[in-house]
Amino acid sequence: MLKIALRSLRRRWMTQVGTFVAVALGVALMTVMGLGLAASAALPAGAETAGLNAMLGTAGGVASFVAAFVVASTFSYAVAARRRELGLLRLAGATPGQLRRLVMTEAAAVGLAGSAAGIALGAAGAPLTARWTVTQGLAPAGYAIGDQSWPLHTAFWTGLLVALSGAYAASRRAGRVGPLEALREAVTDERPMTPGRWAAGGGLLLCAVAFVGWRLGSDPGSLLKRKTYTWQPMLLISACGMLAPVLVRPAVRLLMWLPVRLTSYAGRLVRANAAAGIRRTAAVAAPVLVMVALTGSLLGAAWTLGEAKTVEARARTGADYVLTGGRLPDSAGIPGVPAGKVLAVADTRLTVLEEGFVKVPTEASAVDPAALAEVSRLPVVAGSVADLDDGGIIVTEEWWQHRVGDSVPLWRADGTAARLRIVAVMRTGTGDNGAYVTRRNAPGAEVSRIEVEAPAAAAAAVREAAARYGATARTTHEWVAATHPRTNRFTALGYVLVLGIALVYTAIALANTLLMATSDRSGDLRLLRLAGATRGQVLAVTTAESLLATAVGTLLGTAVTAVNLAGMRAALAVLGVDSPVVVPWLAMGAVAGACAALSALCTALPAARALRRGTGRTGPLWTTTCSPAAARSGTDPR
Repeated sequence: MLKIALRSLRRRWMTQVGTFVAVALGVALMTVMGLGLAASAALPAGAETAGLNAMLGTAGGVASFVAAFVVASTFSYAVAARRRELGLLRLAGATPGQLRRLVMTEAAAVGLAGSAAGIALGAAGAPLTARWTVTQGLAPAGYAIGDQSWPLHTAFWTGLLVALSGAYAASRRAGRVGPLEALREAVTDERPMTPGRWAAGGGLLLCAVAFVGWRLGSDPGSLLKRKTYTWQPMLLISACGMLAPVLVRPAVRLLMWLPVRLTSYAGRLVRANAAAGIRRTAAVAAPVLVMVALTGSLLGAAWTLGEAKTVEARARTGADYVLTGGRLPDSAGIPGVPAGKVLAVADTRLTVLEEGFVKVPTEASAVDPAALAEVSRLPVVAGSVADLDDGGIIVTEEWWQHRVGDSVPLWRADGTAARLRIVAVMRTGTGDNGAYVTRRNAPGAEVSRIEVEAPAAAAAAVREAAARYGATARTTHEWVAATHPRTNRFTALGYVLVLGIALVYTAIALANTLLMATSDRSGDLRLLRLAGATRGQVLAVTTAESLLATAVGTLLGTAVTAVNLAGMRAALAVLGVDSPVVVPWLAMGAVAGACAALSALCTALPAARALRRGTGRTGPLWTTTCSPAAARSGTDPR
């Protein structure tokens, strides 16, 4: 089998190029991220280091997932396209076990070569990435790649494992190919779904739904965290990938309903070819599904959460104006504004003792109790804001102790210990509802903003007061738009990095699958020519088929996005935040358009080449009516 595998690789090297590049890029990226994480371990602890670790870890995790998905999809279609070849080996006496070893040997060879190339690329690119992070201000000046070797070993063996894991299911399918498959001419996929695929796809779908339901009932706030909404779409994407052969036919019928009625024959032909070659259609749709779903889910989750924070910030205050900047006083009297309508907010930090032994730092605001009760609109679910005094504190439901009347041990910002009584409890919301204490419990805290509830007639007086302190006066809507939310720099660059990775893999997988599919359909193209279709009509039909597969992937990716964002919207509703879902239609449309353009290009070019080589100058019958020797010599024996 080893000799056969090596010969097969040499003869079908074009079908393995995409897999090789995907493995190489995945290993290169894992190498860069691993070396970066190893170098960041030497940095002092802090928010900047934590953000850098989160960005590198997220990018590396998504890269591994997309690489595994692409490699598995590519191997699956490659085995399906080689059905007759594997059937011939079975006729020649090969056992199912030998066919499985043949596919796994090919995967091991591609994985070893791709991992080795990826290690070389990653080792060369890691120092460049480190310098870029320092230049962008994402890492301190001393951040540099060291001489650690464990990231290289980890990335190499992970790449090989990804290649073998992606080929494992395909190898089992290869072992089930019977000898009679060598005699089949039809390309119709009669059993695209196996029991194992049903179990895997259904299990992943059930896990995704069960996880959301469990979190909604126990901790809905966890669904709003970046770590959750980054990996959660992967479950649904994997489930759709497994169940794609089942979902393709209804999607094809839905998308082709109108074209079939507007065309005489082309629409029916495209629909029939796509439905008959389910594995081919699913293989082309899979990378598009990944890209559209990741773009919609990641950007949609981040934008929906940002909009929810904005809505929550607007609802939390009854002020008309907010003063920020300059040197604001502890309290300000503004002409034309009644006493108690001006709320000075000073930021401080408390350290809370949870579970009797865990110290947890938390942000808090120091305020005047009377002004807080008058100006604020805090989402209180128990107790009263008016009860706040020097011995009290207002907390949220996410605190370990959050029952009105409980005594909370904590340390103030200057290190002094205190025990404060809970006087009110707020909804957790999106997590921005910090604690509230009086100024006595915030020694050394400076006022960061002043909220003013004033009529429109007092606008001039408010602005004069702001100018007196060198501050800026904004309306509440202007202040919220300027400060809530601010996308974290690490998060923004992480999204760019993650989606860039997915786009590269999508382009590789899509181009590779289409090149394989088109080159394997030269017989179909000749049959279309024999049926009287012109060369332009054949190109139009084949291109329409690839565009249809891209549309199927876009439809499935949109469905995954809808399910993920629906889970986030349900979590917001449980947390009491009435905020709309923000769908990144423009970004998803741009991704789908890029995939469609690539699909058309990677289908039309090889199809045109196959038509030129198959029909020649004498017409479509030439390759079917003359002998191979006559075809090479250019003479007709008749």
